[in-house]
Amino acid sequence: MAREPRERSGERERVDSEFVDRLVHINRVAKVVKGGRRFGFAALVVVGDQKGRVGFGHGKAREVPEAIRKATDAAKRAMIRVPLREGRTLHHDVQGRWGAGKVILRAAPQGTGIIAGGPMRAVFETLGMQDVVAKSLGSSNPYNLVRATFNALKNEDSPRSVAARRGLKVSTLQARRRETEQADGAGAES
Repeated sequence: MAREPRERSGERERVDSEFVDRLVHINRVAKVVKGGRRFGFAALVVVGDQKGRVGFGHGKAREVPEAIRKATDAAKRAMIRVPLREGRTLHHDVQGRWGAGKVILRAAPQGTGIIAGGPMRAVFETLGMQDVVAKSLGSSNPYNLVRATFNALKNEDSPRSVAARRGLKVSTLQARRRETEQADGAGAES
């Protein structure tokens, strides 16, 4: 039974030509002027192509649609590529941090789904990741969580880049990985 993506209050999804964008957070901000307060809106948007590229942006304007448009444009300009294993999960566990926001991202077996809270879930869905377990520690501020998640994703290495750095073949690295997974599995059974 396939689960439908849940619609949350404060979250909105829109499909552009090749990109999917998710509105993560909207904040009403006030500027105090001589005659009183001027209200504006700040939007946090995550944009991805669901094939390994993702970016986030922040926009401020007097009207909500304009703030969302600015944030979306900023997100498209600041996209990063994340290496995915089998196009569905991370290659290895990784931690990220931004300010008081800390996140732990773990690779997961097929069929696990996205186990993550609000802002992190938006990042993984637009990235195209299908299986991941994530935990946020510390701040629950959506801006810090999104930035901490991006910090973790930037630290993600593919076997190809590790092999190139060490001067090895990718197949050698993959063989070592299988050996350690089998040893871990045998140790857990006894």
